Amino acid sequence: ASGEGTTTSSGVITIRSTNSGASGVSGMLVFSSGTAVLGNSGAILIGTGAATSGRGGLVSISAGSGTSGVGGLVSMWAGKSTTLAGGLVSISGGVGTENTGGAVSVASGEGTTTSSGVITIRSTNSGASGVSGMLVFSSGTAVLGNSGAILIGTGAATSGRGGLVSISAGSGTSGVGGLVSMWAGKSTTLAGGLVSISGGVGTENTGGAVSVASGEGTT
Repeated sequence: ASGEGTTTSSGVITIRSTNSGASGVSGMLVFSSGTAVLGNSGAILIGTGAATSGRGGLVSISAGSGTSGVGGLVSMWAGKSTTLAGGLVSISGGVGTENTGGAVSVASGEGTTTSSGVITIRSTNSGASGVSGMLVFSSGTAVLGNSGAILIGTGAATSGRGGLVSISAGSGTSGVGGLVSMWAGKSTTLAGGLVSISGGVGTENTGGAVSVASGEGTT
């Protein structure tokens, strides 16, 4: 523990490896609990203390930059279980007791001269038996007011064509193909929600077309 500051800040604790020499790499830091023979293995807790008259502290985890090769990797994954479900990875914003709750932002890296990074959200393949995991994108329930919106779209292109938004269901080797379903919400007092499909506006050319076609039967 660092020293207490009775009138000002407490002391800083720094745990780091020193710089490497002309050849070699800097030393690795390992924070790990031991193996448990019977019972749960130990936990690792990283956090800041509460602030009685100020904002909460910051927890930042980042990888270093690289002058040759790709930048450093930040990886977080839950543990494996041989008998039950695998461990949970949970990322959530803070609770706002008198204001809006904290946001969660996931963004790819900027490409200063080429493309920005890709963001992939997917479940992994299933095993020999079972199904692949489900993805759920949903806003929470609103007690008073409108529920939250879900926006899926691409950015504008200043010197190129607009991006593509594609929603498709997978194929099936046994049974019918996957289902794509879109419907508006129910209202108990007014008209039900609207489903609108429209082509894009062409400011200097023909507007975009809307095409609806049934599936082809190959045999």
